[in-house]
Amino acid sequence: MVYIEEANQQTKKSEIITAARKIYDTYYSLHGPTNRTPIGVALDKKTYRGQLLFTKAPILLPGEYFIPVNELETEA
Repeated sequence: MVYIEEANQQTKKSEIITAARKIYDTYYSLHGPTNRTPIGVALDKKTYRGQLLFTKAPILLPGEYFIPVNELETEA
């Protein structure tokens, strides 16, 4: 049972990072390099819709994950 739960958590984490990376990549494909560097992505836990965050101290809603930009730039 523990192994199944652990596998599900790993799959969910992978899905979360993939969704956040799509948002991050879309931003850079549309805007290219800019002066504003995001610190990460706020992602809704249920819908996986999200937005980039640019402030030093992000404020998240109760149903959101924060994925820092360093996790999005590393290879999967």
